[in-house]
Amino acid sequence: MPQGSKAKYSSKQKRKAEHIEKGYEARGVSRREAARRAWATVNKQEGGGRRSGSGRKRARAAGRKRTRAGGR
Repeated sequence: MPQGSKAKYSSKQKRKAEHIEKGYEARGVSRREAARRAWATVNKQEGGGRRSGSGRKRARAAGRKRTRAGGR
């Protein structure tokens, strides 16, 4: 599969990227940059396209990082 192909993304992820892209375009971002940012956002939120493997799940929610207990 060539780099940049969106074949492995679900229809929900594609719809989400379209919606995000329209929002960026409404703010005056160029079409190409809006598309790039939209897919970057989908990747960050959902961890990329579909992956093979039985029962594959994310370890933790997107955007959450484990940190040491603060204040020590």
